[in-house]
Amino acid sequence: MKTAVRSAKNTFTNLDKVLWPDEGYTKGDLINYYNSVYKYIIKHLKGRPQSLFRTPNGIKEKGFFQKDAGGQAPDWIAKYASWSESVHKEVNYLVCNDKPSLLYLANLACIELNPWNSTVEHPDHPDYLIIDIDPSENNTYDQVIETALVVKSVFDKAGAVCFCKTSGATGMHVYTPMGAKYNYEQCRMFAQIIATITQNELSGFTTLERSLSKRGKDRIYIDYLQNKIGSTLACAYSVRPRPGAPVSTPLEWKEVKKGIKPENFNIQNTVQRLEKKGDLFAGVLKKGIDIEKGMRMLKV
Repeated sequence: MKTAVRSAKNTFTNLDKVLWPDEGYTKGDLINYYNSVYKYIIKHLKGRPQSLFRTPNGIKEKGFFQKDAGGQAPDWIAKYASWSESVHKEVNYLVCNDKPSLLYLANLACIELNPWNSTVEHPDHPDYLIIDIDPSENNTYDQVIETALVVKSVFDKAGAVCFCKTSGATGMHVYTPMGAKYNYEQCRMFAQIIATITQNELSGFTTLERSLSKRGKDRIYIDYLQNKIGSTLACAYSVRPRPGAPVSTPLEWKEVKKGIKPENFNIQNTVQRLEKKGDLFAGVLKKGIDIEKGMRMLKV
């Protein structure tokens, strides 16, 4: 593979740089992957500020977040200025609106893509609500599956459609469309209700406790606090900087059953899966649910 390839807007560099030493996957492989899934992933990135997580020295070295990349980025990439509470300053976020922007991020070794839940058009009103199922090292993936299914059952009782994907790591993410009808506080409130009902049903091995020291060593954290402006998770079809190059992969609910493993979905087979099944997460960006109706149906 050549060390540099030019395109109309990008110059790709160090394509032979190995990012996954055990598998031998290179930065060129990462760029090729994102080029191949572009038509599917762009819907989940377009218009959304990105929190860049870069892993330039490969997955065996610690990566770093680079939120404020606007000043270093080419003029042709969209940017969005917003105050960041975490760094206490205005940040110029990159916004990935097209293929050149996506491949620019891949060339920066942004293995993982982390978009906001809302777009620059309505930054205070998210397009979806997230329940992040985050296990401890002592939980099994079958317990993660069980938790996801209970989360779905609660959304079902609320008359709300929901979708799930592997996190690409050890957990799962359950999304429900909001359609930018509610602000973050309203979405977080409803997410807390869903999480609380789920935790009550699975009190033996789940928790709502955010603090690691108080959480317990064998508890799955049902995280509803991801529903705030600027908070991000790896998006659908994002690769993760982990062994095997797993991909955060949307699943049909009939696939969510004991025995599946997150490493089954990776950079090697995702394109073929997409060509067969299409974008299973497309519904996340459609008409939002009715929170008030959901609360009535849950009797809360």
